[in-house]
Amino acid sequence: MITEHRNISLRPYNTFGIDVNAHLMLEYDNAGDLAEIFATRRPAKFLHIGGGSNLLFTRDYDGLLLHCTARGIETVREDGTSIDIRVEAGKVWDELVAECVAHGWTGAENLSLIPGEVGASAVQNIGAYGAEVKDLIVEVGTFDTTTGQRRTIPVGECGYAYRESRFKHERHLIVTHVTYRLSKTFKPDLSYGHLATMFQGKEDSLTPAALRDAVIAIRRDKLPDPAVTGNAGSFFMNPVVSEEKYKELAAAYPAIPSYKAPGGVKIPAGWLIEQCGWRGRSLGRAAVHSRQALVLVNLGGATADEITRLARAIIDDVKDRFGITLKAEVNFV
Repeated sequence: MITEHRNISLRPYNTFGIDVNAHLMLEYDNAGDLAEIFATRRPAKFLHIGGGSNLLFTRDYDGLLLHCTARGIETVREDGTSIDIRVEAGKVWDELVAECVAHGWTGAENLSLIPGEVGASAVQNIGAYGAEVKDLIVEVGTFDTTTGQRRTIPVGECGYAYRESRFKHERHLIVTHVTYRLSKTFKPDLSYGHLATMFQGKEDSLTPAALRDAVIAIRRDKLPDPAVTGNAGSFFMNPVVSEEKYKELAAAYPAIPSYKAPGGVKIPAGWLIEQCGWRGRSLGRAAVHSRQALVLVNLGGATADEITRLARAIIDDVKDRFGITLKAEVNFV
């Protein structure tokens, strides 16, 4: 079924709480509906959204906005050690993690409470606390808006890297479902320092539910609830610098945190922003969160221009002080 909305406010559809409108939004239940939409309407301009947790609407949207409401889950393969589940793109991500834990399917616990939907998980390659969703994905179902064809893409062809995938660039491919492989044997990922400290000496008695609860507690302590304070989670990506650049920074700032990463050394963007004195500061009705400098927040009634000005000021200050150009994780529309 296709549901049509005209001149609809997008405030409920973006976690920043930006009050803009869309001329037309269509919500659909399945890939067949999606094929019908492109066969009959042939939109010149469109945008597919999930939960709006990684978007900054800068103006009213004058194209066709699409949203998937399909939330089904089905088992496509299972043996004694693992299970493959096919999940429709509209399923809320954290609801999926909770259901996996309840069934004893493990591997997604570190990704608990990340906002958004299943389709967006595959587009953004969501990650947190040492884990990335690409390591759970088997294949991604897509609809090609240029050909009208449906194609299932193996994970090895998805172009995954840190907060990166081919779907972020090939916008003609709409994710319709994702197949994940979960383990039936619990092997907790405690690579993140805070988690390792919390469960030191307790690894043998740790359960998936306890690990999920711990991740949720950490996120709630550090990050604002979008239902209360508008935000899109991490606004900037953690930059990866060369070994040479890292040595230069470490000589000047011995306490700089760092992590090995493909292509160099990853520096926490939140640390860089905090060193520039931005944590807790505001520009107009936009601010840097007081407990996590990586998060920009809407203090109430902020416009996209205010948030953009704040982001630009932060980027400029980090560039001036450290010689690093931060890149936004949030997509500007």
